[in-house]
Amino acid sequence: MAASELYTKFARVWIPDPEEVWKSAELLKDYKPGDKVLLLHLEEGKDLEYHLDPKTKELPHLRNPDILVGENDLTALSYLHEPAVLHNLRVRFIDSKLIYTYCGIVLVAINPYEQLPIYGEDIINAYSGQNMGDMDPHIFAVAEEAYKQMARDERNQSIIVSGESGAGKTVSAKYAMRYFATVSGSASEANVEEKVLASNPIMESIGNAKTTRNDNSSRFGKYIEIGFDKRYRIIGANMRTYLLEKSRVVFQAEEERNYHIFYQLCASAKLPEFKMLRLGNADNFNYTKQGGSPAIEGVDDAKEMAHTRQACTLLGISESHQMGIFRILAGILHLGNVGFTSRDADSCTIPPKHEPLCIFCDLMGVDYEEMCHWLCHRKLATATETYIKPISKLQATNARDALAKHIYAKLFNWIVDNVNQALHSAVKQHSFIGVLDIYGFETFEINSFEQFCINYANEKLQQQFNMHVFKLEQEEYMKEQIPWTLIDFYDNQPCINLIESKLGILDLLDEECKMPKGTDDTWAQKLYNTHLNKCALFEKPRLSNKAFIIQHFADKVEYQCEGFLEKNKDTVFEEQIKVLKSSKFKMLPELFQDDEKAISPTSATSSGRTPLTRTPAKPTKGRPGQMAKEHKKTVGHQFRNSLHLLMETLNATTPHYVRCIKPNDFKFPFTFDEKRAVQQLRACGVLETIRISAAGFPSRWTYQEFFSRYRVLMKQKDVLSDRKQTCKNVLEKLILDKDKYQFGKTKIFFRAGQVAYLEKLRADKLRAACIRIQKTIRGWLLRKKYLRMRKAAITVQRYVRGYQARCYAKFLRRTKAATIIQKYWRMYVVHRRYKIRRAATIVLQSYLRGFLARNRYRKILREHKAVIIQKRVRGWLARTHYKRSMRAIIYLQCCFRRMMAKRELKKLKIEARSVERYKKLHIGMENKIMQLQRKVDEQNKDYKCLMEKLTNLEGIYNSETEKLRSDLERLQLSEEEAKVATGRVLSLQEEIAKLRKDLEQTRSEKKCIEEHADRYKQETEQLVSNLKEENTLLKQEKEALNHRIVQQAKEMTETMEKKLVEETKQLELDLNDERLRYQNLLNEFSRLEERYDDLKEEMTLMVHVPKPGHKRTDSTHSSNESEYTFSSEIAEMEDIPSRTEEPSEKKVPLDMSLFLKLQKRVTELEQEKQVMQDELDRKEEQVLRSKAKEEERPQIRGAELEYESLKRQELESENKKLKNELNELRKALSEKSAPEVTAPGAPAYRVLMEQLTSVSEELDVRKEEVLILRSQLVSQKEAIQPKDDKNTMTDSTILLEDVQKMKDKGEIAQAYIGLKETNRSSALDYHELNEDGELWLVYEGLKQANRLLESQLQSQKRSHENEAEALRGEIQSLKEENNRQQQLLAQNLQLPPEARIEASLQHEITRLTNENLDLMEQLEKQDKTVRKLKKQLKVFAKKIGELEVGQMENISPGQIIDEPIRPVNIPRKEKDFQGMLEYKKEDEQKLVKNLILELKPRGVAVNLIPGLPAYILFMCVRHADYLNDDQKVRSLLTSTINSIKKVLKKRGDDFETVSFWLSNTCRFLHCLKQYSGEEGFMKHNTSRQNEHCLTNFDLAEYRQVLSDLAIQIYQQLVRVLENILQPMIVSGMLEHETIQGVSGVKPTGLRKRTSSIADEGTYTLDSILRQLNSFHSVMCQHGMDPELIKQVVKQMFYIIGAITLNNLLLRKDMCSWSKGMQIRYNVSQLEEWLRDKNLMNSGAKETLEPLIQAAQLLQVKKKTDDDAEAICSMCNALTTAQIVKVLNLYTPVNEFEERVSVSFIRTIQMRLRDRKDSPQLLMDAKHIFPVTFPFNPSSLALETIQIPASLGLGFISRV
Repeated sequence: MAASELYTKFARVWIPDPEEVWKSAELLKDYKPGDKVLLLHLEEGKDLEYHLDPKTKELPHLRNPDILVGENDLTALSYLHEPAVLHNLRVRFIDSKLIYTYCGIVLVAINPYEQLPIYGEDIINAYSGQNMGDMDPHIFAVAEEAYKQMARDERNQSIIVSGESGAGKTVSAKYAMRYFATVSGSASEANVEEKVLASNPIMESIGNAKTTRNDNSSRFGKYIEIGFDKRYRIIGANMRTYLLEKSRVVFQAEEERNYHIFYQLCASAKLPEFKMLRLGNADNFNYTKQGGSPAIEGVDDAKEMAHTRQACTLLGISESHQMGIFRILAGILHLGNVGFTSRDADSCTIPPKHEPLCIFCDLMGVDYEEMCHWLCHRKLATATETYIKPISKLQATNARDALAKHIYAKLFNWIVDNVNQALHSAVKQHSFIGVLDIYGFETFEINSFEQFCINYANEKLQQQFNMHVFKLEQEEYMKEQIPWTLIDFYDNQPCINLIESKLGILDLLDEECKMPKGTDDTWAQKLYNTHLNKCALFEKPRLSNKAFIIQHFADKVEYQCEGFLEKNKDTVFEEQIKVLKSSKFKMLPELFQDDEKAISPTSATSSGRTPLTRTPAKPTKGRPGQMAKEHKKTVGHQFRNSLHLLMETLNATTPHYVRCIKPNDFKFPFTFDEKRAVQQLRACGVLETIRISAAGFPSRWTYQEFFSRYRVLMKQKDVLSDRKQTCKNVLEKLILDKDKYQFGKTKIFFRAGQVAYLEKLRADKLRAACIRIQKTIRGWLLRKKYLRMRKAAITVQRYVRGYQARCYAKFLRRTKAATIIQKYWRMYVVHRRYKIRRAATIVLQSYLRGFLARNRYRKILREHKAVIIQKRVRGWLARTHYKRSMRAIIYLQCCFRRMMAKRELKKLKIEARSVERYKKLHIGMENKIMQLQRKVDEQNKDYKCLMEKLTNLEGIYNSETEKLRSDLERLQLSEEEAKVATGRVLSLQEEIAKLRKDLEQTRSEKKCIEEHADRYKQETEQLVSNLKEENTLLKQEKEALNHRIVQQAKEMTETMEKKLVEETKQLELDLNDERLRYQNLLNEFSRLEERYDDLKEEMTLMVHVPKPGHKRTDSTHSSNESEYTFSSEIAEMEDIPSRTEEPSEKKVPLDMSLFLKLQKRVTELEQEKQVMQDELDRKEEQVLRSKAKEEERPQIRGAELEYESLKRQELESENKKLKNELNELRKALSEKSAPEVTAPGAPAYRVLMEQLTSVSEELDVRKEEVLILRSQLVSQKEAIQPKDDKNTMTDSTILLEDVQKMKDKGEIAQAYIGLKETNRSSALDYHELNEDGELWLVYEGLKQANRLLESQLQSQKRSHENEAEALRGEIQSLKEENNRQQQLLAQNLQLPPEARIEASLQHEITRLTNENLDLMEQLEKQDKTVRKLKKQLKVFAKKIGELEVGQMENISPGQIIDEPIRPVNIPRKEKDFQGMLEYKKEDEQKLVKNLILELKPRGVAVNLIPGLPAYILFMCVRHADYLNDDQKVRSLLTSTINSIKKVLKKRGDDFETVSFWLSNTCRFLHCLKQYSGEEGFMKHNTSRQNEHCLTNFDLAEYRQVLSDLAIQIYQQLVRVLENILQPMIVSGMLEHETIQGVSGVKPTGLRKRTSSIADEGTYTLDSILRQLNSFHSVMCQHGMDPELIKQVVKQMFYIIGAITLNNLLLRKDMCSWSKGMQIRYNVSQLEEWLRDKNLMNSGAKETLEPLIQAAQLLQVKKKTDDDAEAICSMCNALTTAQIVKVLNLYTPVNEFEERVSVSFIRTIQMRLRDRKDSPQLLMDAKHIFPVTFPFNPSSLALETIQIPASLGLGFISRV
């Protein structure tokens, strides 16, 4: 349609405005061709007549629909013109607080002048790997696109950041480099990315300065190349600089500063190392005080100096070089203070001993006289001679300033060179990304040579930008096969030719510089003569002959010719340079070494290492004397060459553009100045991009998006199965002009304005539908009202007519009474006739209806049967088609998932190699754990303290109660006294009666007495009543006090309970945090462990080359080589001789605390060894003494000597055993050096503890054996006395032979007793004093009793002394404690009350803490004692069993033969299995291989009982425990753990495998607990299961190892399911329209957005639910614990919610009312899934609460204060930043929705300002909840488990 047809009534347009640039207005009537005036209504409420231009007759720009305002991409706007761009940017910047906007390929960044939380690492991670159009505009999105294209296209990239000073160019470039450093990482351990970022502070300090527009303005351009290797990791960087503003060193305008480094030096002048520089305040130096603004608000120059020095150190610039830099800079400042005195008009001089010059010469190391001379003179050379000429004061001042500028420029180059050297990498660079931070187009009131060069550079960049945009447009058209027509765009080549061509401005400037008497005026005249009236872009100002005007692409700029020649020459006197070159300061001559080479682009910039300066400029050939002349290349020539090199680099890369906009000149945050913004938009080329896009087909829709959006404009008959043809048919009807659109392969292209026209048609259609709906509803309401009114009128009429009818009836009764008889008679006749006819009619009707009903029934029956047949056939056909479709879909999904899994595996392999950053996380974690444990203990003590306070308060309450009770008793006593008084009154009355009888005669006295009695009675009654009232008041006060006390006690109890609950919750949170930290450490440890194994395997492959003919075995056959060794002894025992030795590893120092413990234990062992050695020596001495006695009595002591020799041999063997174990311990400690080896639970640590335990157990056993032998000697004393003395053998050799034949210790003991008694009987006959020896036995018994009593007395004495000593120590400690308490009390009494209470509480807490620690130590000691006694008990039970067996074996064969043998029938008993599995030691590897390494989880899960491998392994462990074979137990458990890790390492990406082994590891852990013998784990066991408990070994340490392994497997399971779910979440939860037709698709810009329409292969919510079903079914099949399944499901739902919410917060197109409905529906489907699986109590639903509240926030009303209050109370799971972000991003999809006002968002912020929550915007999607493994005993009996043959475990047998 024609554009003029859109100018209808109520259409909105933009009209020019001098203040606001563009102002919005509304048409009051339709425009007709030929109208010269438009009637407009402004938004301010005024009406305006807008006159059209009579020449062009151009209509004003149309305004875009409101739903398109605020778009992420400006090219998505229907009307592409300047006011639309400006308005869109303003709305996004002011209303939505969004500073980034796409404009085609350009990212427009507006400086907010405020720190925004959008650059954190969470935001970087969110943008990493995302498509550019899927996320909101951001500098990170541009950086990610560049990084992705570099990796995908194998092409270098460039990011061109431009804009005027203060627009934020440097910050944008800095954030881009930070993104690359974070995403890619470095390829080496040198942290190159940190060095790249560290170069920024240095370059800012020496190249940035404060200007009127910017506090940190870059006064040079730079191009940084960040190099990457083949894996796209940062390896280095290189920097090139352009056009340093040297004039700022010597001159600054008002309110401006010199370079930051000078002020940083002055602020740090008081530092000791800077004393030699003799600096002071910046106001003392001429070069730093000209601007009058030495300080920047909010900037500390001293701190910035520290940052600069720190960055220099990081980049490898030594301290000596740093001090050299500072000396040169200080010298420049002092040089600026050098003053000159005029002698005459042509000469000047410097005052003698001028202090600034002296300081300058001292710092520079040059001669004072020589420098003083050449500052006032210059050397002139002619063809024949040279002579020295004095110069004037003005010339001397200019020469001084030129020297200062030259020195600073050289120093700047030197620093850049050193920075480049620090960033240089020896690794070959594979590709690079360049970041160009360059000045934008500049125009000031006075423009000079610097602005000319800057604008020249921008002309070149704009030309490259236009060509690139044009090229992209052409490629898009060619790709879509649309006819390509040339688009007229602005080509600035004529302007470039004017500047750089032959006889151009630069050429004429260089030529004039070579002229001896060339001046700025002569150069200006040459320009006028050459270009004026010949070039349309060159003009001459009317009122000036020293200026010229160039028409640039952005604007006309007037340049003043004054200073052009001087700045282009950049003249420095050669003699001054020679003086500096002769300096004794070594660093200074280095700066001028390259004077004879071509100077770099800054006219003294870096020539450093860069690919773009591969061909160095050649030195000028000529006579040697020529070098003395000022012949170097001019600044303009150098800048032109460097600019050409830069353009070559940019043309060889893929460019990405960032245009920075300065919103206002006052640096106000979020303030938008339309005039300034329009100037910059015109200057930076954004509007040119819009113009090029608008010249073609700017609006582009895919066919599916167009159909979805404009379906309402189609009729049902127009909708075809082919979406493309449907769109074509509809467009041909809607838009008659076919030139307004084109059909591409995948998209429809529209001319500018056509989308707005379609939107207008759509809005009109929807508006007509709304009107129809409103019309219908309003008609229904009015009709309802009419019916109510009609009903009321009818009611009134009915009552009126009723009254009239009654009157009329009465009249009829009177007038028609005569006709009643006739009526009744006629009625009777007619009624009779009617009955007859009615009966006949009914009979006929009944027959006819029956006939019709039977026919209808038959017809219905036939139709019903036909319908059933059709239903069955159609159902079968539908099911067949559905099954076929399902098979095809599943096959496609499998193929696609396999492809995605391969890609993910490739990424994970790449990422798995970077583990350096995880090593830092292990430092200090043990100390943190101890601190947290101590914190828990302190909180427990605080709880105890609070309970004591509560007890004290209860005591106070009881005392108060007792006091009140005593008061009550006192009142009761007073009441009793009142009663006594009443009794006394009665007695007085009796006396009065007696007196009345006695004194009846005296009436007067009687009356007086009666009156007195009455008066006394009244007083008494009054007193009683008063007492009763007081008693009542006291009771009320008592009840009030009791109520108050109860209330206070209740309140205190509630307060304490609340505090207790809060502290308990806090402790639970701390516990969860600690558990999370521990599990994260386990995760990091497992990653580092895997990395270590990979590196070890690589080293093995690199070092050990296989010999010829050696056949490599399969990986599963090497499972016997322990990758994760838990026991050094096992590793040594299982070492195979043919195994290749592992390469020696670098030793790491041991953990000192553990080493000291081990050293202490070794010392104890040596002491025990020494004690045993002393005992051995003492025994040997006894043996020697006994030998001396044996010479006298050889027959008596023979057997004793043999026994003592046996004991000595036994002690010697024990000593050797201890020596061997000690050597093994030292060997294990010396060989193992890794940190994990020395940790508790590590191999060396366990070896040590096991050996110490075994030694102590063996010593105790030996002691008990000695006691047992002694008891047996006493008990069997009489049983073995010989009957005959002749049988006694005293020969020691015979005894020795007999003893050696004896095998059992009991036999040896019996023989010893027998020999001893026999010898005694032969030597002494004291026992034969009487006949039966009773006297001797009595004597021996008394002697033994005396000895026993004596030993008991001595032991009691020793124990009494020990107790007394302990009591003395306690008394002493109590005295010390008492003194300390008194001192503390004295100190506390001097303190104020609050401090006194605090000090007492602190002291009490300290005391309780110490007591708690002592109790814990005692508890640990008691636990150790209990464990030791249990082990001893087990050993004794085993020994007793062996002794009983030995005694049975000692029965002589004669005794057995003498017993009669009776024939007995022996019935065969069925074998009773004990639930154990027996295997040979050599079959262990086969067992592990078949049961773990080669086991297929799917077959086991489907066919066998869940957890079967865990049961089998535990039954094998039970058998090893039954055999008391500790080596076998350790070997089996170690091999099992290592094999599980191998399987998970090999197939760790398979969810089924990881789930299977997580389930089996947990089951194995539960079995170890259930059968450990501990009471806490035996509650649910049967008696049979209790019999199966482990008897010999405590595997608590292995339970901890298995628990850690289960945690690692769980974390791996979470990572696997996250990798599977992550690609589905955004597509299924956000992008896919589960409820079709609710949300409309808005127009997209150049950046293609992911479509919300479900195409083939797109994930939907059903995909997520199917995947969740798959996960749940697999875990259930594997028999995973229900609690663990709940934790996995909770983690899955957290991942879904976090990823969905993060994407919602970063995507403006997703924040709409309809999308909120979609999200809530999707969440309800997830909740329904939880209900179906009975997982509602798993906590998974709570993890979705932030997402639910965000969806509700999109749907609730957002207008009034009540709405704000409701939002604040509703969104308690969202942070303030998230709420504000959602409200800012809220975007209407239809015109009927409204945007959120800025005032409403501010109201929300004000209400939420007191909320204390995290400032972080995004949720941590990588967060893993700490996992727990609740004990879950099994009811399965071990003896009933059958081993299937499919497992290949035939070599093991059931026991």
